Amino acid sequence: MAAPPRGHGALSSAQGVVVGAPRRWLLLEGLVLLAGALIAFGALGQPWWLLPAGILAPDIAMSGYVAGARFGAHLYNLAHATPLPAIMLGVGYWQADRLLMALALIWLAHIGLDRLLGIGLKYNDRFTHTHLGDRPDAR
Repeated sequence: MAAPPRGHGALSSAQGVVVGAPRRWLLLEGLVLLAGALIAFGALGQPWWLLPAGILAPDIAMSGYVAGARFGAHLYNLAHATPLPAIMLGVGYWQADRLLMALALIWLAHIGLDRLLGIGLKYNDRFTHTHLGDRPDAR
């Protein structure tokens, strides 16, 4: 029996995984996002206790996996990609709301930390299958 055409059938754990130099660039991007978000947070003058209080908040999106891998991956990726916190940061700046900006920066710091640790965006097949690799030790 012939293998299904490329792009059809089940994903292997290696399909769609970034390796080599592009992976290193993505990890560096995570470091820069984390550092930049923390520096900007510090410049806002908000209390530092907000950082440990909110840094894991995006991981609440993992609860979507109780409804299945497809829904869980969509919800997780929505909370672990930069568009929503970037919009939130822009709205905070537009409204001169330092707390809103601080919360958005904490969210961006979380995303940067995840990328730096090699925790990527999820595929729909299982929680551990990410664009940065299959992570059996993933949280």
